[in-house]
Amino acid sequence: MKSTAAPIAELAAQLRGTLISAADEGYDEARAVYNAMIDRRPLAVAKCADAGDVQQCVRFATAHGIVLAVRGGGHNAAGLGTWDDALVVDLSGMRAVEVDAGAHEVRVDGGCTWADVDAATVPFGMAVPSGFLSSTGVGGLTLGGGVGYLSRRFGLTVDSLLGADVVLADGTLVTAGPHDNSDLFWALRGGGGNFGVVTSFRFACHDIGDNGTVVGGPVLYDLTDAPDVMRWYRELLPALPEELSGWIALLTIPPAPPFPEELWGRKACGVVWCYTGPAAEADAVTAPVREFGRPLLVGLQSMPFSALQGAFDPFYPAGLQWYWKADMFTEISDTAIDIHAKYGALLPTGHSTMHLYPVDGAAARIDAAATAFPYRGGGWAGVIVGVDPDPAQASSITAWARSYWEELHPASAGGAYVNFLGDEGDARVRAAYGENYARLARVKAQYDPQNVFHVNQNIPPAR
Repeated sequence: MKSTAAPIAELAAQLRGTLISAADEGYDEARAVYNAMIDRRPLAVAKCADAGDVQQCVRFATAHGIVLAVRGGGHNAAGLGTWDDALVVDLSGMRAVEVDAGAHEVRVDGGCTWADVDAATVPFGMAVPSGFLSSTGVGGLTLGGGVGYLSRRFGLTVDSLLGADVVLADGTLVTAGPHDNSDLFWALRGGGGNFGVVTSFRFACHDIGDNGTVVGGPVLYDLTDAPDVMRWYRELLPALPEELSGWIALLTIPPAPPFPEELWGRKACGVVWCYTGPAAEADAVTAPVREFGRPLLVGLQSMPFSALQGAFDPFYPAGLQWYWKADMFTEISDTAIDIHAKYGALLPTGHSTMHLYPVDGAAARIDAAATAFPYRGGGWAGVIVGVDPDPAQASSITAWARSYWEELHPASAGGAYVNFLGDEGDARVRAAYGENYARLARVKAQYDPQNVFHVNQNIPPAR
């Protein structure tokens, strides 16, 4: 790397936002990401005010041989919103949201979280398919595909993406859409941060519930019932109306309201449901999921969609230790259920958990080659996370997640939802994209031939 003291000062003078380097107050706060297991020391963090700042940063870094990292919400599993000795392009100050209710569209700045989007769209009775935590960044979730509560009914987040403004590796700002830079648009819909810095997104919005009000919440069962619940769930879920979706988990019931005190700290199997159809039909549609088995708690209730999206945010604040392992699954086999039961009983900490998120219905009706996200045959995106606030627990949560994944992986589809990947190497990235990988590498060669954007689940340019 070249000497950077003078050039960094030069960059600071060019930005409308703020540049924070190691000598500046607030550096440790600026460099932190959601996963506290990641502790990297970038050269500087550029708190960008607009797309022009992003252009300045990209041009500066390429001119001076400095590694670029891009941070939106900072939730990335592997902590790839930062890097040692890198210039971090931090979009968190770019948070505008503009709703066109008549057109059912919303324009979203690249630094927004889904809480920002929901706050703007849900009052109009609309939502964009997103994820499961409202503190998640729009950029990272979208660029990886976007699996969430609305996937069964409206598809993935990328299936509602209408266009994007992107700063390319040479610092130019372009629009990507079905008719402009269409190859880039295809790649952005699941290909991660490999192709540029997305400074704004334009999404289609969808009417949900009764004016944005849905019926949602958890149904919890004793952990010993997990095998029966999983067998029932795997058969029921694909047959349910697409207005009703639910993800299944092995968890420890949080020791806090709204959970009843007598259940605090109890290991459980749970399904978190979301019904987005007409309220008049909610009781009939949700009856099968409320009445099965011997639930410890039936927590379904009417609420704004934004409330369901943010329900788990307080239990998973920024600054916890996280270790992630993930796979895609076309089925929940009996062999897999036995493994889930084994490791559910071994949950190492209160925050550690396993989730299976459905990717069927509308999400499965899109051709696998239509977007970069390849898993369109139905099934589930699975994730195992060891989580705890105490750094002293890092080794135990990591060992549990690794052992669990190693036993479960042979029952998987062989690849993973890229947003859940850790630092696992090229083979796992290739597996995550399957037959779409070769085309992604060609698009990479067209838009980023020098692999400027490589601090990500990297796809090197085709040669």
